[in-house]
Amino acid sequence: MDMTIEKTAELGASGLTLDLASGKPAYFNYYWLRDNCPTSFNTTTRERSFDIFHLSEAPRPLSTVVTSAGLDVAWNDGHSSHYPMEFLEQYASGTLRHDPADLPRKAWYGDHYPDVARFTHAELLADKTKVRAWLEAMLVEGVSVVTGMPDSNEGLTQLVNVMGQVRPTFFGDYFDVKTHIKPTNTAYTSAALELHTDTPAEEHAPGVQFLHMRRNSVEGGRNLFGDGVAAANDFRKIDPEGFRILSETDVPFYCEHDTYDMRSRQRIIELDQHGEVSGLTISQHMLDIIDLPQTEMDRFYPAFCAFGKLLQSDRYIMRFTLQAGECIVFDNHRIVHGRAAYSATSGERYLRGCYADRAEMRSTWRALVSEGRFRA
Repeated sequence: MDMTIEKTAELGASGLTLDLASGKPAYFNYYWLRDNCPTSFNTTTRERSFDIFHLSEAPRPLSTVVTSAGLDVAWNDGHSSHYPMEFLEQYASGTLRHDPADLPRKAWYGDHYPDVARFTHAELLADKTKVRAWLEAMLVEGVSVVTGMPDSNEGLTQLVNVMGQVRPTFFGDYFDVKTHIKPTNTAYTSAALELHTDTPAEEHAPGVQFLHMRRNSVEGGRNLFGDGVAAANDFRKIDPEGFRILSETDVPFYCEHDTYDMRSRQRIIELDQHGEVSGLTISQHMLDIIDLPQTEMDRFYPAFCAFGKLLQSDRYIMRFTLQAGECIVFDNHRIVHGRAAYSATSGERYLRGCYADRAEMRSTWRALVSEGRFRA
């Protein structure tokens, strides 16, 4: 015999109050309850199928029953809902829905290169467990190296498609880094390239960068990579006020040539929803003339220069030579990268690059590790 004791919820003007399994009273808004009835979602399409805009009047319960199994509501529009108790517990406090991709970042320093996560091109195309480990490394450390890359354009596209889709920029779907007779970018010369994040002049810069070294026989040109999270976290301790300025001030970036004129305003230090450092936007080549009030320059420039010098110190920078057949993949909003100058006549150096979005990377990770709401 079912000995469950039935109770009713306490009805108010805009919502109801009931005791959860923990014994604590919890309030739920009527609109929210009606909108989020389990029947409001189509389990085949996994989308919301109920449109609350179609209600002719504000939702209000005609009757309620509360048991250990959950809440039953008969609504004034003729609909009946059952809400499992664990569902109500999950949303009672307004805590954000758990995101499996919201992993704590692990800061790293200049000695990290031997420990960078490495995977082969073949295994990432064939083994979902390797893909899972690869994406976890990208979310946690922001950098990885893929070896055994085919010497082909298709090989890079195949790798990106494991994570998501190629994300075009105003440079196109792909870009080829080699010396050009009439360069439109410092990267297309043999000169040194300062530490930077890519395409800061875009309103929403791409989140993940792929650099596939196709050939590299030149003298010089060592790769420089640093973790912006590590540097910014240290700067926060060293200069809290300078950190605040760089994380709250929008500064202009630009990129222009004959056929394009890109402009944006970005923050040098980016924070996530927890207030933690998620990355940087920085590029001395694409920093526009800063148009803040001149009195604000008194505070901005000392903070900006102090952080820039910190970022360039040996403590944070890995120095290495990417070999032909290797592809370095990294978070373009977190990892600063550059290169030393090289001799263009000493050999051949050819990188092919492209981008994907962080949102797609997180989406692929969630699909691999989470059941979502409706997976059978």
